[in-house]
Amino acid sequence: MTDYRAPIKDMRFVMDELAAFNEIARLPGCEEATPDLADAILDEAAKFAGEVLAPLNHVGDRQGCTLGAEGVTTPTGWKAAYQQYRDAGWNGITLPAEFGGQGLPDLLGIAVKEMICSANMAFSLGPLLTTGAVEALLTCASDELKSTYLEKMVSGEWTGTMNLTEPQAGSDLALIRSRAEPQADGTYRVFGQKIFITYGDHDMTDNIVHLVLARLPDAPAGVKGISMFLVPKFLVNADGSLGARNDAHCVSIEHKLGIHASPTCVMAFGDKEGAVGYLLGEANRGLEYMFIMMNQARLGVGLQGIALGERAYQQALAYARDRKQGRDALTGEALVSIDRHPDVRRMLMLMKSRVEACRALTYYTAGLLDMAHKHPDAEVRKQKLYLAELMIPIVKGGGTEMGIEVTSLGMQIHGGMGFIEETGAAQHWRDSRITTIYEGTTGIQANDLLFRKLMRDQGATVKLVFGEIHATAKTLGASGQPELQAIGHKLGNALKAWTIATEWLAGNVKNGLGGALAAAVPYLHLAVTVSGGWMMGKTALAAAGHLTRGDGDRIFYRNKLATARFYADQLLPQASAYAETVTAGDAATAGIDAELFA
Repeated sequence: MTDYRAPIKDMRFVMDELAAFNEIARLPGCEEATPDLADAILDEAAKFAGEVLAPLNHVGDRQGCTLGAEGVTTPTGWKAAYQQYRDAGWNGITLPAEFGGQGLPDLLGIAVKEMICSANMAFSLGPLLTTGAVEALLTCASDELKSTYLEKMVSGEWTGTMNLTEPQAGSDLALIRSRAEPQADGTYRVFGQKIFITYGDHDMTDNIVHLVLARLPDAPAGVKGISMFLVPKFLVNADGSLGARNDAHCVSIEHKLGIHASPTCVMAFGDKEGAVGYLLGEANRGLEYMFIMMNQARLGVGLQGIALGERAYQQALAYARDRKQGRDALTGEALVSIDRHPDVRRMLMLMKSRVEACRALTYYTAGLLDMAHKHPDAEVRKQKLYLAELMIPIVKGGGTEMGIEVTSLGMQIHGGMGFIEETGAAQHWRDSRITTIYEGTTGIQANDLLFRKLMRDQGATVKLVFGEIHATAKTLGASGQPELQAIGHKLGNALKAWTIATEWLAGNVKNGLGGALAAAVPYLHLAVTVSGGWMMGKTALAAAGHLTRGDGDRIFYRNKLATARFYADQLLPQASAYAETVTAGDAATAGIDAELFA
């Protein structure tokens, strides 16, 4: 297993050239995010990720978590690493200064999160859920609850969870049965069981703050009758000290394919007198509030695919440079390192280009969220929010599907050794496999993109994206440089395919719902492919500009151009095939019924 080295140079390139970091740093409240501060933060985060978290990755995978009488115990080194994480202030890097955070832009925070996840995905999941819980509390908690819980959650002294699904419900949250009974003192008693609760219990902090979906006695049926409650592991006294143990317990931990060091818990609420809970916001609006947390989590999960893809690429590249086998096809030289073989180079470039395209999309989306939250112009805030919300299912669905394919390619490059656990290549694939499932499957992301994001404003937001892609392709084509013109030509063709597919869906979604639903995932893949090509086109333009001016690292920028050209040649042509799949419509599912699967 190789060491992890954060790709800081590429991260800064994306932040500066594609995601407008300098513009974001001028927004109200972001003025402290100077280039020097950003460099210092990224350097320190890289050290922490590489020196503290990365060495624990294999340890955690091998040991896993255990459940005993006192609760869940994390692997060797986990508690100490988390204490270092807390002490360094990483948990609150983007959270409000009002509650002890640093209030820095999401765009800077996303790079730090990528490093932590690449180094140790299982570790990163606890902070991811805590940050999401903080965002939900900021939106809908009472001032009293905020003053009691937020500062300690922002600092990482306490962690947070999201408790959504139940054994009978899966992704259909209308079926949840957990209930909350109002008490005379204004609290509630929560009863029910939740499954798949990430870091539902652990030994790294003194308290855990659960956000739990449950129904009130008079709640309407379905999703409109779901409320959200704050249920702490330990009750909190008036002076802020911890009080009695609440009736909320982990009753088992799941035995999983990957992320072994992340405790995935079955949580029981109210096995005795009922777990004390506090209503968050208004009754029956819990799912709406939870989606605030969910959107942050979905962006973070998309980042996980990128982070694991980066880690797998680094390991595959190191192995390919070291492993000697076969002859060089061009020179005939015997026993060369396998990175000299054309097919291995092809696989490495697939890994590299797809990771870089998805990273750019994710950072771009984080920058949109900064604009949406902090730009002084209300119309700009609304536009950027709609763009970010359009991109989130593309980032989540695309980043996670990419992560699985890229980590699988990493195993392929290792050959037989990739199937051997000692090399560590298989762990990256095993860890990535959950990412397309939790926080909404790829199918759910596709439906969200199609029915909630694409159609909600009669397609105005996606047309804005199409206009920007067209402008990028046109600029590439007018550059006078053959390499850029080739990228622009492929990008323009891919955009036509995306436009045709979008127009077909817009015209058929009401009349042929079955066809639209069958086309949703291919449409998502189409959007990911073209959006990634757009980012790579912008990458090529920025790199070419630096080369023309003669500033910076010429090798770095030449590599950027080569990677963008590879993406254009090898991946953008797939857009037409995805578009054909989409526009097949009902023909794709015609004649298929239950008997076919009997």
